[in-house]
Amino acid sequence: MLKKVNKNERRKKRHLRSNVSGTPERPRLNVFRSLKNIYAQVIDDVNGKTIVSASTLDKEVAEAVKATGNKEAAKLVGKLVGERAKKNGIEAVVFDRGGYLYHGRVKELAEGAREAGLRF
Repeated sequence: MLKKVNKNERRKKRHLRSNVSGTPERPRLNVFRSLKNIYAQVIDDVNGKTIVSASTLDKEVAEAVKATGNKEAAKLVGKLVGERAKKNGIEAVVFDRGGYLYHGRVKELAEGAREAGLRF
């Protein structure tokens, strides 16, 4: 009997293989993607603190888009997290795609953050 491939388990394995880490000077921009929403956090791993975060659950994004599980919403989340990071004095980040492939919503979020002025 064939075993069904669990995509989330494969993603978690890919995520554990990466050794991306954030510092106070260059924090980590982490992405989590669910079927309905997308979340982004800028994290200082040395101190174990989340500096800024944004998601499609934020009022600003939820009111601006019709659906929260698409590329348009992901781009808005990227812009929002980028603007919030710039307000906190963060110019450059390390992009952590969380084991997800770099296309679709993850790519749009990254492009939105770049448009807001973050450097990867």
